[in-house]
Amino acid sequence: MVSIETLEQTDVFKDFSTDELSKILEICSIQEYSVEDRLFAEGDMAKDMWVVLEGQVDLRFEMPRSGTTTRRNTVSTHDREAPQSQVFGWSCFIPPYKMRLSAYCSSRRCQVLRVEAAKLNQLMDAEPAIGYKTMQYLLQVVGYRFKQMQDELARFKGINMMNSW
Repeated sequence: MVSIETLEQTDVFKDFSTDELSKILEICSIQEYSVEDRLFAEGDMAKDMWVVLEGQVDLRFEMPRSGTTTRRNTVSTHDREAPQSQVFGWSCFIPPYKMRLSAYCSSRRCQVLRVEAAKLNQLMDAEPAIGYKTMQYLLQVVGYRFKQMQDELARFKGINMMNSW
């Protein structure tokens, strides 16, 4: 069961008032997974925003045609350690509302918070302060992920440049 204390411990909701948290509490659930369990698949409808509470979650791409994946296909790993790393599944806010990657539990066990996106959108419309705080945090997440991608591309290009000499 989700508690206000659980929400307060997440970076996305840490600056929310008790009243705001109690409204968010109503649209959340906690899910537990074991290593290599799939939380969702690439192409699934994006209905939830996810927050790692314990353990790690890998976002991976599926191999074309076979639909299989391994840890080598990991694009990013999410855990509680990096603030911008806790939240994933923000495709629920972006048309066409489909998951771009698959999510797998990559630790022995993981616990995640699922926030119903449709209800969160309604709540953000009704409560602009909740919407502002949530979107402000998600923009930080997107910026952090973009920086990670730039760093990875620069490292890849550096490797390629050295191999071409």
